[in-house]
Amino acid sequence: MKQVVQNYKSGELALLDVPVPGCKPGGVLVRTAYSLISTGTELMKVSEAGMSMVGKARSRPDQVAKVVQSVATNGVPATYRKVMGKLDSYTPLGYSLCGVVEEVGAGIDDVKVGDLVACAGNEHALHAELNWVPKNLYAPVPDGLAPRHAAFGTVGAIALQGVRQGAPQLGETALVIGLGLIGQLVAQLLTASGVRVVGVDPDPARRALAERLGAVACGDPDSAVVETSVAELTGGHGVDQVYLAAGGSSNQPVELAARLCRDRGRVVDIGKCRLDLPWNAYYEKELDVRFSRSYGPGRYDPEYELEGRDYPIGYVRWTERRNLACFLDLLARGAVDVEPLVSHVAGFDEAVETYRSLQGGELKAVAVLFRYAEEGVREEPAAPEVVVPEVRRGAVGSAPARVSGRPVRLAFVGAGNYASSMLLPHLVGREGVELSTVVTTTALSAANAQRKFGFGRATTDLDAVLDDPSVDAVFVVTRHSSHADLTRRALLAGKAVFVEKPLALTEDELAGVLAAVEKSGNDRLQVGFNRRFSPLLREAKERFGARTGPASLRYLVNAGRLDHGSWYLRQGSEGSRFAGEGGHFVDTASWLLDADPVSVYAVAPPGNEDLQVVLGYPDGSTATVSYVTSGAPGFPKETLDLLADGRVLRLDDFVRAGVYDGRRRAWVSSRLPKARDKGQNAELAAFVRAVRTGGPMPVPLESLVATTAATLAVQRGLAAGAPVSLAAAR
Repeated sequence: MKQVVQNYKSGELALLDVPVPGCKPGGVLVRTAYSLISTGTELMKVSEAGMSMVGKARSRPDQVAKVVQSVATNGVPATYRKVMGKLDSYTPLGYSLCGVVEEVGAGIDDVKVGDLVACAGNEHALHAELNWVPKNLYAPVPDGLAPRHAAFGTVGAIALQGVRQGAPQLGETALVIGLGLIGQLVAQLLTASGVRVVGVDPDPARRALAERLGAVACGDPDSAVVETSVAELTGGHGVDQVYLAAGGSSNQPVELAARLCRDRGRVVDIGKCRLDLPWNAYYEKELDVRFSRSYGPGRYDPEYELEGRDYPIGYVRWTERRNLACFLDLLARGAVDVEPLVSHVAGFDEAVETYRSLQGGELKAVAVLFRYAEEGVREEPAAPEVVVPEVRRGAVGSAPARVSGRPVRLAFVGAGNYASSMLLPHLVGREGVELSTVVTTTALSAANAQRKFGFGRATTDLDAVLDDPSVDAVFVVTRHSSHADLTRRALLAGKAVFVEKPLALTEDELAGVLAAVEKSGNDRLQVGFNRRFSPLLREAKERFGARTGPASLRYLVNAGRLDHGSWYLRQGSEGSRFAGEGGHFVDTASWLLDADPVSVYAVAPPGNEDLQVVLGYPDGSTATVSYVTSGAPGFPKETLDLLADGRVLRLDDFVRAGVYDGRRRAWVSSRLPKARDKGQNAELAAFVRAVRTGGPMPVPLESLVATTAATLAVQRGLAAGAPVSLAAAR
């Protein structure tokens, strides 16, 4: 299928061939009829992509701060690879469309195949022939409403949410600053609510359009027309509310709002404009400044948008989905008219030329629609229900047969940030390795991975990999909740499997993986516990030498707080944060102590995310993992001390290590490495070698299971308030 994309590094726009997205549970697959270009938001993004690197940094200081923090945590080279990987990727455009439901996912009962729906979301309502859209981001189109008008649903919901924040009342007067697409819709919605509207915009064509659609008067921001009209309509008191729907770097809109708003009036920010509030003006009138967050309540909440958890109507009357449905109803009843806003309709195959015309100024428009072919042939079928293929039984530990001399063929399921920055760069160009297929649930991420890393094929169909006898090994690098099931299916298909941590989120999931090993006779499994492969840590362990007595190990993980909205916070679906990440630290401790843990004791302060996990080992050794989120961001992320037999091994964030004895400093790493090497490259080399030669996996299966069981036992230990025997936990 075709999709409009842009490379944020180079600014390149393209109409790209990408795989068809799969129809996942909790949503629908929609074939697009019309999609709307937001001439404000999208063109701003397109313009930013054309800036220099310095210009991009100036336009996004929030992202610069994240880069600085990443440098402190991961070092310059790893951060550079991560940033360049994200910049040099195709990103999607679009967020408002109307289309026909082509396939219905499990759990959806409010629409059926063939229904017309309006869709929202900058990850789900893209300029693409097909989109997978979750339940709370689509709404059925009322009978009789034209698809080209329903495509305005998302921007209509944005305007509607802004008006709701202004709380207009019958007979009031409002000032709308900026008469682009959003401003025109705000003006119409206010007029439909019985509010008299004065508009402000430097473009005379937009002012004339707003007056034709109901505004009482409109004027240039520098003219006397606006102030005169406001004075006449309000008896000199000023408008009741101001809606900032303008963009740009000028501070004129907020200054004009203060001058023309009445005492204790309301100022609502909808657009992205400069907001240097003149303190005296806003203070003296005690103006109420409000912000309107996109389509409404639910926006940026993954549990609402992705998992379909609605807010009770008694507590949240207007969610983003209800706003979307409300705006469609207003369109269907004729209360709002969007047809006069349509400046141009282009065929979807003209998408790149249309963006260039808009950006260059040849095409001046309020709203532009892409029209898609009514009939189209799907290049690739949607993923069917998976049927586990038959596999040959064999002795556990035997490697699948490979053709001698040919490269090891690898398939990736998932190609997100970690795979793209920490795994694939170590595999590209590696001798004896062929990147065969990349599988993702979204079409564009598969196409990006294929372009950047040279995969032979990109698809959204997992069965295409599992049924392909030429694929030797499957990398599972997806969200945590899918790891166990994908690993189980790949093992049953006879593939060697590299699964990024965690292997499982529950004991039942772990049991399912082991059942697949038993059924298939295939134990060719590696979990991404990479720290034991770090060259610096391996050298430190070798210099520390063998132990004769029990050891004490302290592992401090300064994990830090997650950004709001991070999928790591979705404990209901993705497990606890420690369940997802803690296996790294348990595995490292066990490898240093040359044993698997036999007990776990975990404590956490009430209402605090910090964890203290004490692992017990057969010889009496203990390892304490302090997993904390309340530390200083500038402090190293991982520090480790191992004490035994009068010696100490010290590791400082994979940058420096040392071994000390009672008399002298026995060894300290001689120089600071250029980057933190946490072992990914060496781990991948060991895995590829095992697949190529048929030799044992880099880490014994028993150790992988023990680490996973210990990690899962932490939650049980917290609930019990007592040590947990891992024999019972497994």
